[in-house]
Amino acid sequence: MSAGHLKFGRAGEDLAAAHLEHAGYRILERNWRWRQWELDLVCLHEDEVVFVEVKSRARGAMQSGVEALTPSKCRKLVKAASHYLSEKDLWERPCRFDLVTITGDCESMKLEHIQSVFELSDFMGGGNTAWQPW
Repeated sequence: MSAGHLKFGRAGEDLAAAHLEHAGYRILERNWRWRQWELDLVCLHEDEVVFVEVKSRARGAMQSGVEALTPSKCRKLVKAASHYLSEKDLWERPCRFDLVTITGDCESMKLEHIQSVFELSDFMGGGNTAWQPW
């Protein structure tokens, strides 16, 4: 990845975090990693743990931030989130997955926040077994 691409991605993540904090979210973690999986932002909003994926795209990009949230990516987010909930002993808390898309460039960015961007059953099959940490 180019330095400019990384700078834009970091700026987008900073903008997303600022937007969420302004909206009443408390940022618990940024770039939390477990093995090969990463959670961009982990927040607390009211009584819910919110896992926020941030997708930054330059103007004219071939794929939108929403399109980049593929079923495979969603499954990876669920796996990472399950390990986060286990590590922090937060399984009793309700949780959801949000998406923040950033489009533009480092000087001018547009933000869109989509709450509950997917349901677990959409990507993990029936029942809750894939969501459980064991």
